[in-house]
Amino acid sequence: MPDMTRAEAWELLTEYNQDEFHLQHAQTVENTMRYFAKELGYGEEEEFWGIVGLLHDLDFEKYPEEHCIKSQEIMRERGVDERVIHATASHGYAITVDIQPEHEMEKVLYAVDELTGLIGAVVLMRPSKSVQDLELKSVKKKYKSKNFAAGCSRKVIEREADMLGWTLDELIQRTIDALKIFQE
Repeated sequence: MPDMTRAEAWELLTEYNQDEFHLQHAQTVENTMRYFAKELGYGEEEEFWGIVGLLHDLDFEKYPEEHCIKSQEIMRERGVDERVIHATASHGYAITVDIQPEHEMEKVLYAVDELTGLIGAVVLMRPSKSVQDLELKSVKKKYKSKNFAAGCSRKVIEREADMLGWTLDELIQRTIDALKIFQE
């Protein structure tokens, strides 16, 4: 499937994921990736960036111990474009695989995967339960608390901000901005 459609990607995702949390996370990362494609001058690749975001955790629900490994096998069996396979696998760099993010899109995925989870946890703690009134300082306050959203690796987020050449504040603010567009 060199030119996979979003519908085909969704069908593949839901074959391996049924948990509502995982499906919601996939869509959140998809939308965030679409935002960054446009923001960073890759508008013509928005669909590709979105599909990578949607499929990035394809294997996580059923194969958590083989995350970013099993997904490569699954996608190759389906004839998915190698660019999608490389990009989705690269978000497990230095965690489960040695596939380093190379393209700017892969670096964005690596950073926002963890960060959208942390921001989502911050939003759940807010009285409004909305990202619309979320400010950088609120995320930074929770970010500093290592026990808050402990599963979201600050090390990965910081490494990718560096890889992108962005400050941590810039990465967080831009991700908040992306989430505001899709979670109105």
